[in-house]
Amino acid sequence: MSFDKPVKEVTYTVDTERSTIDWTAKKIGGGHTGTIKITSGNLVHNGKSLTKGMFLINMSSITSDNAKLTTHLKSDDFFSTEKNPNSKFEILKVTPVGADRVNISGNLTIKGISQPISFPATVKTQKNIVVAVANNIRVDRTKYDIKFRSKTFFLEIGDKAIDDEFELNINLVAKK
Repeated sequence: MSFDKPVKEVTYTVDTERSTIDWTAKKIGGGHTGTIKITSGNLVHNGKSLTKGMFLINMSSITSDNAKLTTHLKSDDFFSTEKNPNSKFEILKVTPVGADRVNISGNLTIKGISQPISFPATVKTQKNIVVAVANNIRVDRTKYDIKFRSKTFFLEIGDKAIDDEFELNINLVAKK
């Protein structure tokens, strides 16, 4: 009889200095880009693959390519950062799909509203470090009560509309 050794899960702490979140939002005739800082987080690995994790996002740290927009993003029209200083992503399921490739499913919480979201990612483990990268994650802002200039809610807005979806590019570096 052979018994498989129980898998030991190891928790890695997100390195907030080396981890990044970039965002892109589009509107008619253009768009904007910026960054948001990660406050804290962890990734749990079982020796073979990522199994779960979570990270907090410091919404007050949001920046953009336009100073006036940065201030507006922090207002109640968008992320209400004074009332909701943190957003959170919690990994609930990781499905392997190839070498270093996984599909991640979890809950994204913005402005206290949690919604399920799934996306492909690359996860690599080397010695004491786990690196998880996911690009072009599409988030529908209207699901989080961010309706400013949404053509879904303001049909007559015309060329002042802002796309309902924005994209996130996440690069997490976590260490033992």
